[in-house]
Amino acid sequence: MLRHKFQPGRLTAGVFLTAAGVTYLGDASGAWETPWFVIIPMVMGGLCLAAVTGMVTGAIRRGRAARREVRNAREGATTP
Repeated sequence: MLRHKFQPGRLTAGVFLTAAGVTYLGDASGAWETPWFVIIPMVMGGLCLAAVTGMVTGAIRRGRAARREVRNAREGATTP
């Protein structure tokens, strides 16, 4: 399997969508009664949290890349 970057936004979205699926599965199997309108805030909240997580992750990665470029430029300038 190829290695890839960890994407916490996608993980967050997956967790909330899985939780919504488990909630509906429990309702369908008769384990508990779930009103139809409960899932909407769960899914929307999870997607909003995933979006914020993704934006924060992107900002952190851009900041690290910029600092790395500055550091490499300084090292290249001081080396004869």
